[in-house]
Amino acid sequence: MEFTAKQIADFINGRVEGDANAAVHTFAKIEEGQPGAISFLSNPKYTHYLYDTKSTIVLVNEDLEIEKDISATLIRVKNAYEAVAKLLQLYESMKPKKTGIDPLAFVSPKANIGKDVYIGAFACIGDGATIGDGTQIYPHVVIGDGVNVGAGCLLYPNVTIYQGCRLGSNVTIHAGSVIGADGFGFAPNVDGYEKIPQIGIVIIEDNVEIGANTCVDRSTMGATVLRKGVKLDNLVQVAHNVEVGENTVMSAQVGIAGSTKVGSWCMFGGQVGLAGHITIGDHVNLGAQSGVPSSIKPNQTLIGTPPMEPTPYFKSQAIFRRLPDMYKELSALRKEIEELKAKK
Repeated sequence: MEFTAKQIADFINGRVEGDANAAVHTFAKIEEGQPGAISFLSNPKYTHYLYDTKSTIVLVNEDLEIEKDISATLIRVKNAYEAVAKLLQLYESMKPKKTGIDPLAFVSPKANIGKDVYIGAFACIGDGATIGDGTQIYPHVVIGDGVNVGAGCLLYPNVTIYQGCRLGSNVTIHAGSVIGADGFGFAPNVDGYEKIPQIGIVIIEDNVEIGANTCVDRSTMGATVLRKGVKLDNLVQVAHNVEVGENTVMSAQVGIAGSTKVGSWCMFGGQVGLAGHITIGDHVNLGAQSGVPSSIKPNQTLIGTPPMEPTPYFKSQAIFRRLPDMYKELSALRKEIEELKAKK
């Protein structure tokens, strides 16, 4: 399906510069542009590609200044990155969705399956499970007994959702993720470790997306909770009884220990680690590899272990690199002082 520059501009509230009838049918990165493709430019580092790109249409920010002749038709918008995201969402929504239950899937006769649901080969739906309208369940997904999956969800291959867990609507979980495995609860005794039964569940609210091979553990009692709009990257670990606030996002390999409460609209970089039983306020941003041993108040941007504000952190790192030379200098000064004392 083709769309003209004018049609695209109308959809994203943009302004056309060039041929309003220029048509595109696919997307391409600006540095890999091709005729019939639409690209976008939001990062100034890529501006030089604009003058040579073969793409037919390029989305750019309103304030971009053009320094040379270009062959592409431009669509100026307030935020090119947000605009292309909107177009990609439209493109994705136009893809045909599968429906029906594959004959190789197992669906318990005690399960409740909504309308227009797709269940792929070798998927397993347990007793008492409920699957909402329009949900897509890909091959080898396991939905345990009593699980409630809302409408419009998308569960990719090999996702496992343990018994009793609850998912809201429009939840996306990527391949290999596990929702509701036992929390890491063991009590030491003279013979080793005694397992503490994990009898709670996981609750995932609406519009949550979870990356591949991420684990969200069930609670000891009560629930581990991901509030609406949460986005987790691949390989994230959320331990038992954790609560993550609305619209918080976490990059790959973040780990959150048990019973920690994370506020809303937080952003965690890759490999951030949070200790257990602490509270992270709303709007807290943590740089990659930050280690957090204690609670953090709202509205802060921090980095490091323990976390500190970025400016003192980077100053400290600059000093840290000089420590070997500073140690040699200190040792030499100490030796010189001792020699001076000996001459008295």
